Amino acid sequence: MTPERLGLLWGVTVFAGASAQLLAAVSELPGVVLLLLSGLLIGRSGLGLVEPLDLGPGLGTVVGLLVSLVLFDGGLNLRLPGDTIRETVKRIAVLRLLISLGAGLLAAHWLAGLSWSVAAVFSAIVLATGPTVVTPLVRQMRLAAPLGDVLEAEGLVLEPIGAVLALLLLELLLGNLHGWRELVLGLLERLGGGVLIGASVGWLLSELLQRLKPDQSSGLPLQLTLGMLFLMYGVSEWILPESALPASVAAGIVVGRRQTVHTADLDGLIQELAQLAITMLFPLLAADVSWADLSPLGWGGISCVLVLMLVVRPIAVGVATVGLPLNGPQKVFLGWLAPRGIVTASVASLFAIRLEQAGILGAGRLQGLVFLTILMTVGLQGLTAQPLARALGLIEESGGATTSSGETTLQSGEVLPDPGQ
Repeated sequence: MTPERLGLLWGVTVFAGASAQLLAAVSELPGVVLLLLSGLLIGRSGLGLVEPLDLGPGLGTVVGLLVSLVLFDGGLNLRLPGDTIRETVKRIAVLRLLISLGAGLLAAHWLAGLSWSVAAVFSAIVLATGPTVVTPLVRQMRLAAPLGDVLEAEGLVLEPIGAVLALLLLELLLGNLHGWRELVLGLLERLGGGVLIGASVGWLLSELLQRLKPDQSSGLPLQLTLGMLFLMYGVSEWILPESALPASVAAGIVVGRRQTVHTADLDGLIQELAQLAITMLFPLLAADVSWADLSPLGWGGISCVLVLMLVVRPIAVGVATVGLPLNGPQKVFLGWLAPRGIVTASVASLFAIRLEQAGILGAGRLQGLVFLTILMTVGLQGLTAQPLARALGLIEESGGATTSSGETTLQSGEVLPDPGQ
């Protein structure tokens, strides 16, 4: 690929993303929906101005680095005040892992026509909601506590698990792993190793930030953070492939908990960079969608995604929240909002390439079904999230009684601390 063509690819991508964000700010439409549409417009399904595969092997690296920045920002801002929120997130994560994996496998095989092995990979890829989609939606609609915290935390917990599990299932399909025992050990190794690496890097980074004087804040904290984050990504991927995702979340959580004089400024700067990463990545990966990959799926593919949205998610949330002090509207909203995001799209694109190179049938259908899931969940749930939240009384202005100390009272009477505390 010539330098001129590469420059044009990035120029068109960033301009399309920035235009979508501008239109979102003016129209108050969900930004993630417009970012997705902008990618379809400039990519294979539209004008054909951007072909992500032109980046070659660098595509995975670029996407990985930017996704690690987004996940680090999520960990940095993760707040789980009160036992109710922590218990809700834990239950949803565990039960979604069990219920959604099995149900996604059956739906992809019976409805979309994927083979059992490829359907298993699909089920793992779409397991998690996307923090890259949920966080902008929650912030844009000003969702009342505790729902915003639960939705963001759920994605941050399940996103790395789903990506690592999908990679191991792919390796099992390709014959690089032998048996389920190796798969389980590999999952624990990558998740545990990633968390250990991330926590260590986060602790070291926070120690260095504490030693910087307030007058040394002219860009140095941000430069140091990005340098260590990207180095951590490279080392993690070199030692344990896909471990960089849990490492990024763990590093962000540790830095966010160990407050320094630079934390507030760093938080704002990282959040801006994470938003820029989303603005770049969504159009880039959506540009890879081809109608030729979607059209063969037909009503079977649409039915598969609808089952995931309308049956599997509500059942998992309903079971997970039994006995918790969440009211009916809160459970309804949690059961509806589960859009998939950038990590899902990037994993699907890279896995499809590996399956095609290995000569395994169904690679195109796998990628098509994953992108159909992203299109339908982001489009339908993104457009309806704010009207539904307003109808259910879950917008911040009317989402619950607020005490003088800034705490939010659930309908059940349990008081949850303000997430900002």
